[in-house]
Amino acid sequence: MKDYYKILGVSRNATQDQIRKAFRKLAAKYHPDRNPGDKQAEEMFKNINEAHEVLSDPEKRKLYDRYGENWKQFQNAEQAAGAQGQSRPGGGFGKSYQWDDGQTYYEWSYDDMFKNRAQEDIFESIFGGGFNPFGEQYKNVYKMRGQDIKAELVITLDEAYHGTEKIFRINDQTIKLKIKPGTEDGQILKLKGKGSPGINGGPNGDLLITVKIAEHPVYKRKGADLYADLPVDLYTAVLGGKVMFNTFKGRVKVDIPPESQNGKIIRLSGLGMPKNASKTQFGDLYLTLKVQLPTNLTPKEKELFRQLAALRK
Repeated sequence: MKDYYKILGVSRNATQDQIRKAFRKLAAKYHPDRNPGDKQAEEMFKNINEAHEVLSDPEKRKLYDRYGENWKQFQNAEQAAGAQGQSRPGGGFGKSYQWDDGQTYYEWSYDDMFKNRAQEDIFESIFGGGFNPFGEQYKNVYKMRGQDIKAELVITLDEAYHGTEKIFRINDQTIKLKIKPGTEDGQILKLKGKGSPGINGGPNGDLLITVKIAEHPVYKRKGADLYADLPVDLYTAVLGGKVMFNTFKGRVKVDIPPESQNGKIIRLSGLGMPKNASKTQFGDLYLTLKVQLPTNLTPKEKELFRQLAALRK
């Protein structure tokens, strides 16, 4: 949880003037113009502005002091309730609302609907003495959805190709996560209900895991296709032949056409990454020929090259 007071370096009973002075000092120190390319300073500058926006506004500060980082959800709910002409969240018999932000849930009490005893008497005369549509709930209850937890998981390209399972702990929970074949870099996996616990019986948040795929020493990936360099000696490039190459499906013989130029791309169909976790659909593998010139030539070899050069004139 972000502590806005700690970010600005002020006490919780700081005056507006103290908050304003602290903000100006830190904003000048961490401004992006004074820290070009510094991601840490950029993030700090963002947090400073966020903290100032809340603590400099008396109403927002009051909500933050009461609800912490969840203050925004309560503000949204109160505004939504106000738009319906209600002084407090609620309205309706025994219903509960989930506002547009998907975060805050409300239940309300008998007293929320009947502001004085006369109204209560009228209601009871219609439905029967002592009738309570809300069971035993006599206090306003705010049910809040727990916060989502965001995490990153690094896997290898081999694991992304074949699929894998990862077991780890987060928030005292043991999570067993199945990674499907073909999972892409940056893909977000959502585990419903595995985030932070809800407040007052509200639902748990979700666990959002961003998959990061480590750089591979041979392959570059673009979607379901793979790209790699294929070293070829000069003689095979000129005369043609076969070169062995290791793929995720095993070693294959790559046909090199005669007179292949350096940089020529050879496409091997179906030897890329799985598509959508399929066991039958795959991307392609693209190999770029890298012709290797011979070194440490003997005098006889050099003479043969001179003869070849003379024949080509």
